[in-house]
Amino acid sequence: MKAATVSQLKKELSYRSPEEVLEICLRLSKFKKENKELLTYLLFESTDEAGYIESVKNEIDLEFENINTNTYYYIKKSVRKILRSIKKYSRYSQKKETEVELLIYFCSKLKTFKPSISRNTTLMNLYKRQLDLVEKIISTLHEDLQYDYRLELENLAN
Repeated sequence: MKAATVSQLKKELSYRSPEEVLEICLRLSKFKKENKELLTYLLFESTDEAGYIESVKNEIDLEFENINTNTYYYIKKSVRKILRSIKKYSRYSQKKETEVELLIYFCSKLKTFKPSISRNTTLMNLYKRQLDLVEKIISTLHEDLQYDYRLELENLAN
């Protein structure tokens, strides 16, 4: 079965009654955890972006506490997992400010992580790539926000 395009889906949904659309959304939420998470964001958390960012930061804190620090191999795997979840939560929000805040928070946690990431080339490269990405996203934001975020970014780069 070939999936329909977004425009085809939009057109078809416009023909359906609100009850049918509700049923389709509920059925969709049963299939993947990501669908349910996105619906949760859209229905409950999209109105309070600051609260959403705080809840994601709390989750990042928990994940950093649970990292197995026996070897750098486990640290790398865990850090990549945390980064994947940050990307997913940023995609739900679709706001560049949210993505910048979460990535800056991630980089600050990674920089202060013990054992130090400076002893591992892969982790340092991952850290630098995230800083570059933040810099790239910041350049697309409003000038006032750019100034504030660049100050934070400079602190991380040093």
